[in-house]
Amino acid sequence: MYLRTYQSADCPTLAALFQDTVHTVNARDYSQEALNAWADGQVDLEAWDRSFLRHYSLVAIGNGAIVGFGDMDKSGYLDRLYVHKDRQGEGIGTALCDRLEASVPGEITTHASITARPFFERRGYRVVKEQQVERHGVLLTNFVMVLSRRP
Repeated sequence: MYLRTYQSADCPTLAALFQDTVHTVNARDYSQEALNAWADGQVDLEAWDRSFLRHYSLVAIGNGAIVGFGDMDKSGYLDRLYVHKDRQGEGIGTALCDRLEASVPGEITTHASITARPFFERRGYRVVKEQQVERHGVLLTNFVMVLSRRP
């Protein structure tokens, strides 16, 4: 497995990986209604591409295929971090996070799902607050988490 920077041609694959991962990995922590609201199969690929290009965005490649991705903005906001449903627990998320976190000085913030919270806690993030985020009229629980570091 290796990491490389995002390319616009990756966007459709990342959207599919996101959809599939949410509906399988996150299914143990969220209702079907919540999963459908979170990942409704209607990713705006142009908006995602613009966002990935503005952020420091990485994709993980394993056996010639994309197996994960993540992105962070210049302020230290870790926006997206997803690993293929069949590649969970292999260190892909850790490798992506290590590189993303190293790209910015100071504090890092993310909005972690119920499913991702333990992963981030193991990395030293702490929960600042639990919140309800509305997607398509459905409330989803997530956590604002912060990793405090010295600059």
